[in-house]
Amino acid sequence: MVKKSPLDDPENAAFAWARYRRLMRLMFMLAVGVVLIAFALIYKGGEPVSVHFYIAVGLAIVFTMLLTGALMGLVFLSNGTGHDEAVEDRANDETDHWKD
Repeated sequence: MVKKSPLDDPENAAFAWARYRRLMRLMFMLAVGVVLIAFALIYKGGEPVSVHFYIAVGLAIVFTMLLTGALMGLVFLSNGTGHDEAVEDRANDETDHWKD
């Protein structure tokens, strides 16, 4: 029989997803801060660069940080709610089959 995931409970799921959204908001604010620091360092470098360079750097930093935050947030969400323990591991039952 398949175990029920704690995320099947609407109250647990709402709490977990609210925590995930909070993490993503924090990551977005941090990414914006890093972009502003990167812009200041590029400007302070003294080399004339195109506005397209600033756009590319800003988008690259924000995209990379948000993607990293989203993937790590999903790992934390899965582990923190107990969803990982609800997964049935059938590999242990089939290990004898592979020994032949």
